[in-house]
Amino acid sequence: MAPRGAQGLVLQRDDHRGQAVLTFGRDDVTYLSSDAGVAALAEVAGYRLTDATRLADVAAIRKRFGERGTALIETTLLRRKAVAKLGDLAEVSEWLFTDDALQQATAAPVARHRAARLAGAVVHDATCSIGTELAALRSTAAMIVGSDIDEVRLAMAHHNVPDVTLCRADALRPVSRDAVVLLDPARRSGGRRRFDPRDYVPPLDALFDAYRGRATVVKCAPGIDFDAVRQLGFDGEIEVTSAGGSVREACLWSPALATPAVRRRACVLDRDEVVTDADPDDCPTRPAGRWIVDPDGAIVRAGLVRHYAARHGLWQLDPEIAYLSGDHVPAGVRGFEVLDELPLREKVLRQALSQRDCGQLEILVRGVDIDPDALRRRLRPSGRTALSLVITRIGTGAGERTSVFLCRASAALT
Repeated sequence: MAPRGAQGLVLQRDDHRGQAVLTFGRDDVTYLSSDAGVAALAEVAGYRLTDATRLADVAAIRKRFGERGTALIETTLLRRKAVAKLGDLAEVSEWLFTDDALQQATAAPVARHRAARLAGAVVHDATCSIGTELAALRSTAAMIVGSDIDEVRLAMAHHNVPDVTLCRADALRPVSRDAVVLLDPARRSGGRRRFDPRDYVPPLDALFDAYRGRATVVKCAPGIDFDAVRQLGFDGEIEVTSAGGSVREACLWSPALATPAVRRRACVLDRDEVVTDADPDDCPTRPAGRWIVDPDGAIVRAGLVRHYAARHGLWQLDPEIAYLSGDHVPAGVRGFEVLDELPLREKVLRQALSQRDCGQLEILVRGVDIDPDALRRRLRPSGRTALSLVITRIGTGAGERTSVFLCRASAALT
């Protein structure tokens, strides 16, 4: 039996990370939402709980609050993590979370983007968890309702978004009609990722069956196999979204909600740029020009590199590789100005870096099996200049070669 903490808080051992995982119970949520719990959380928020102070802080909190201290400490730490991820969405410093729920929660910019696409709709979030999507939808949707089968997360949602109608329901047993259904199946368990969409909870194929013919929006992992999704019967639009320089998710929009003629979409929220497979993709393949551009991960993941290149007057170095080149850098994009093209020979690279007084060295790799960190250690840059190496495969078969471009990176232009 797993050891228990404060009044129902279960401490389970996660062998993958070797850390204790805390599982909240309903009575924990009841306490944390009470006047006494709110006051206790306000007091615990005054502790630093850093690596340097953690032992002393935890001892003091447990002496003050007894077994309740475990739930108070965990909630305080989760709230601090949530501010960076969700802070633009709501007053999350007062929310309740579980660790898994916070990991899976949609980042604020992405949630707001989805809510904007659903402006004016009646939306049922059928896997509402702790209420992140509902918080974003409050300002755009005509009407919202949330449901979840997990009673603890639903109780947390009642605390987090008290103005939203909520009910307990199984997402595989529809309880609404004439509403857009938003679904976010779990892709983690105890910190472990699930990669097969049929292993999601609920499984993706079962969700498709349950809501066949309905207007649906399904949030998925960004690395999901697009072909596997199509084989499960999905025939709408796959949108890949990035924010803060990282690919955040893939979202499946059913045909009723998809843009006509669009099957794949990339949204780069940092630049408010949208690229779709309905855009032109006439992109040539040519040797490197003045600049090399590494497209945003959402564009690469959505398979829209050629479409992005055509929009900005760029070209590919190789038709199978995502690096682009051109005589300019698109606005808001970081580029790599080509100083030299070199062979992949470490002695040659070391001499070139030394001649240019390279100290800080960034290495980007596509199409070549090279560990950038290991290569950097072997090259031993020790100067004062920041430079970049862009290493890529060019050509196939007998004409295949590995090229190394010695570059100077630009700041993102505006």
